[in-house]
Amino acid sequence: MENVAIARVLAEIGDLLEIRGDNPFKIRAYRNASQVLLDHPERVSGLAAADLRALPGVGKDIAGRVTELIQTGVSTFHQELAAEFPAGLLDVLRLQGVGPKTAALLFRELQVGSIDDLTRALDSGAVRDVRGMGAGKEAQLRKAIDDHQTFAGRHLASEVWKQAHVLLAHLAEGFPDATFDLVGSLRRGAETCGDLDVLATNAPVDVMAHLVGFGRVERVLGQGATKSSVRLVRGLQADLRLVPAISRGAALQYFTGSKAHNIELRDRALRQGLTLNEYGLYRLDDHASVAGETEAGIYEALGLPWIPPELREGRGELEAARTGHLPTLVERSDLRGDLHCHTTATDGKDSIRAMALAARDAGLTYLAITDHSQALAMANGLDEHRALAHAAVVRGIDDELDGITLLTGIECDIRADGTMDLADDCLAQLDVVVASVHSQLAQDGDRMTDRVLRALECPWVDILGHPTGRMLLRREPSGLDIEAVVTAAARLGVAMEINGQPHRRDLHDVHARWARDRGVRIVLSSDAHGVGGFDHLHWATFTARRAGLRPADILTCQALPDLRASLRRHRGAPA
Repeated sequence: MENVAIARVLAEIGDLLEIRGDNPFKIRAYRNASQVLLDHPERVSGLAAADLRALPGVGKDIAGRVTELIQTGVSTFHQELAAEFPAGLLDVLRLQGVGPKTAALLFRELQVGSIDDLTRALDSGAVRDVRGMGAGKEAQLRKAIDDHQTFAGRHLASEVWKQAHVLLAHLAEGFPDATFDLVGSLRRGAETCGDLDVLATNAPVDVMAHLVGFGRVERVLGQGATKSSVRLVRGLQADLRLVPAISRGAALQYFTGSKAHNIELRDRALRQGLTLNEYGLYRLDDHASVAGETEAGIYEALGLPWIPPELREGRGELEAARTGHLPTLVERSDLRGDLHCHTTATDGKDSIRAMALAARDAGLTYLAITDHSQALAMANGLDEHRALAHAAVVRGIDDELDGITLLTGIECDIRADGTMDLADDCLAQLDVVVASVHSQLAQDGDRMTDRVLRALECPWVDILGHPTGRMLLRREPSGLDIEAVVTAAARLGVAMEINGQPHRRDLHDVHARWARDRGVRIVLSSDAHGVGGFDHLHWATFTARRAGLRPADILTCQALPDLRASLRRHRGAPA
């Protein structure tokens, strides 16, 4: 079990204890332990019992809960706590902006035990009559419900990925000679997934019972000889299909999708007197098999090279394949550096040195330390004096390290009026400046666009960070006119970021392709706030691949001397 999954259960125990009105010290203990496990650089499931208990904040009782989770996939204590309340109360708790105090208040005063209950309480006007609520809170709750309904049934790809690999390990443990493949939108590198799709080849029918017996299964939706469906923890549906080896390639292609790509590929097959389905590629006249055992064989039989899954969205990839113009997509291993991370100087969890060593271990050769500027007060943002002092510390640590070069930087807030949060003479003394919007994201589109365009005019802005400010499954993007911003960035020589935080992945792949096509250079960033955060580069890479980006399109694939020369402060605006 991954650290994030264990940490989530412990945090939820803390929330349920608070709703119950339990001992504040006990509540705090579970929340502190959750954060410790979330930030721990090693997989907690691999620790010996003594090492687990030695972690700060993880005492005997909590260590026992964690061990039970690791061994069985569930926590009896968590289940018992959840059983004390209506099943839908956890859904209320997960609404954006609804913490345990609000959930407890609504439950105690209005018997709100589900999102439907909350909707009825809002419609009746009962919520605003509760002390501490009022019209503002009422509007916030309505917005949270609307967002929930918009995003219902979707899961962050990163969360699905984690659950998928725990499930694959379970299946492989039972059937080590079988082959298990992830398909669907997860294989295509999508941002969110509706469910988890797995193919099993060279496995007996018993694999279906093994799936149903998985410790993280909450409900069996259906069990058959060739397909079974279960609901895993947190509501994720997982489908397992058993396919014969002779059809593995056809099934891989078919169940990977997308629908638009598959329709276009089937139409191509029909024009060649063939028919394509999940079992194989066949001739129409005599139904003889043409291909099916390998996915590459399907494409080859249709006169095409194999198309990477991330490109299979019906956006011209078949024509590019037909004419020999498929790009050689960027790989995670192509990345040389990362220009966006945070340390304990602001809201990061680890020191400069620890972040540098983690970046080096992740295969990077340079790293920009870009802590927040002063406007982000809740993150202890840096003013000019602290920013320059911080830069001096970064340079000192850089002198002591081998195998990685540290760059001084800042993630400088773009204020509501478009001015930068730090003075030009401060920004000029740093190696890299990432300009980002973190506040007043509800500005109307014209004001937001003017705000960002004004910031791009600052000669010391090298990169526009997470440009649209969206939070996947939580917050829609701002009203920014992305085409106007892309045009300005191309004119001024400002790079644009694909932020790899799994809940951001901003720029979106379509926007990243627009930017590349208009001459904007792209950076792939982790926005790591701890040593484990460099894994986010995998998600930035997925987005870049979906955009059709090559290593040559990405600044952070360059060696450091070339990177320095390519930054806006050194190259100036294009002629």
